[in-house]
Amino acid sequence: MRNFKRLMMTSVVFAGALVAAGAAADAGCINKGGRGTGGSRDSAMFQAWEAVLQATSWGSWAQFMGSGMKVGSAPGYRVSNLRSNCKPGGMMGTECVVTATLCN
Repeated sequence: MRNFKRLMMTSVVFAGALVAAGAAADAGCINKGGRGTGGSRDSAMFQAWEAVLQATSWGSWAQFMGSGMKVGSAPGYRVSNLRSNCKPGGMMGTECVVTATLCN
């Protein structure tokens, strides 16, 4: 009986550690980047930000498309370190690269 209790306690502690590890992973941050092209800087930035969201979460991208579509917003995520670099080029005249850190 004593061994059974010890085994159960070890199992409970292990299960708790797995839950805590899963919660920590959910709260993690990721760095993402995207490239877009457009006829203007704004449209190229929009395309690049869409690429970032699509690489992160299709659900967040869908909410973004339905709620204002502001570059730098990511429903369900906190966005930081948003950086962009735009220059003439690409298929439509302007090319932008956007990078950001997104945290749950």
